[in-house]
Amino acid sequence: MPIRKTKPGLYANIHAKQERIAKGSDEKMRKPGEEGAPEAKAFDKAEKTAKPAKKATSAKTAKPKSKSA
Repeated sequence: MPIRKTKPGLYANIHAKQERIAKGSDEKMRKPGEEGAPEAKAFDKAEKTAKPAKKATSAKTAKPKSKSA
């Protein structure tokens, strides 16, 4: 069975563009409603397909590792 390659998602594309802008590219983020800007339904679709967030463990709640002799 062939492995299916997926395209990066909406948020991955947004973050990649923000990184390019931060590094000094002449690009700019489009305003909502401008031609070529993602529409609300694209964000709704991305929300439905998003992976659940991983729970972060803090040092206070993490179990201490036992030292074995």
